[in-house]
Amino acid sequence: MSKTYLVTGATGKTGKHTTRILLEKGHKVRALVHKEDARSQALAEAGAEIVVGDLTDHDAVISAVAGVNAAYLCYPIRPDLIDVTAYFADAARRAKLELIVNMSQISAREVAKSHAARNHWVAERVLDWSGVPTAHIRPTFFSEWLTFPWVSNVIANEGMIELPYGEGRHAPVAGEDQARLIAAMLENPAEHAGKIYPLFGPVELSEAEIAARMSEALGRKIGYRPATAEAYTARLKSFGLDDFIIQHFLCIAEDCRNGVFAGTNNVIEQFTGTPPMTVEAFVEQNRAAFDRA
Repeated sequence: MSKTYLVTGATGKTGKHTTRILLEKGHKVRALVHKEDARSQALAEAGAEIVVGDLTDHDAVISAVAGVNAAYLCYPIRPDLIDVTAYFADAARRAKLELIVNMSQISAREVAKSHAARNHWVAERVLDWSGVPTAHIRPTFFSEWLTFPWVSNVIANEGMIELPYGEGRHAPVAGEDQARLIAAMLENPAEHAGKIYPLFGPVELSEAEIAARMSEALGRKIGYRPATAEAYTARLKSFGLDDFIIQHFLCIAEDCRNGVFAGTNNVIEQFTGTPPMTVEAFVEQNRAAFDRA
């Protein structure tokens, strides 16, 4: 039976895939975007209902949520996450949603040094207190981290992953694989309400091991060079990142070194029937991101 779902952050790393998958399954999708552009046009051409709005606008959120069965909530690393979550929870309660799938993060906890990670933990609690059935997903580092320009530029031009992660390990997980799970959760709200799912890729790796697998996929040598916090901060600032997100990135680098991002599980395969892609497969799909400038 076809239902209607709201996807926020619909042009983002997980939202665009979630929208596509739900449409392919025959559902109606309302895609909330910040602006109309080529990305939103592609979603419209695929069959999505495009709604331009901002999650910081309570009235816009109430309007976006009205008439949908369930929703995927995803918001960038910004200081106003708790306000946004409260607005969304209120709108979802009014609309009597069957489920909110909430994008959190693996570092979300009350004792987190990262302001953003602690905000995610509080945002989870706000949704829980709202009474709206909610499931939280807590991914480790996305595979897409490798394609962020402050990482990919060094890979492309110097053949190095340069991050302050020390010997920390994680199992990179692609946005597309998370989207398959998000879609499956939205379709089966009763099964997932009240659950918290840490999400991982198939294999836990160190940065040096990720570099070795990138080398195989790209056919050229990629190494790992641990960065200092000072050098990493300077690079992030050179790309225009603000103090809030830089503080988060430095704190989660420490978390990675301390094992917070480590682990694996079979959650994605369990609920979708397909295992998440390997680092090699992701790199092959995104080869252009690592081409020399």
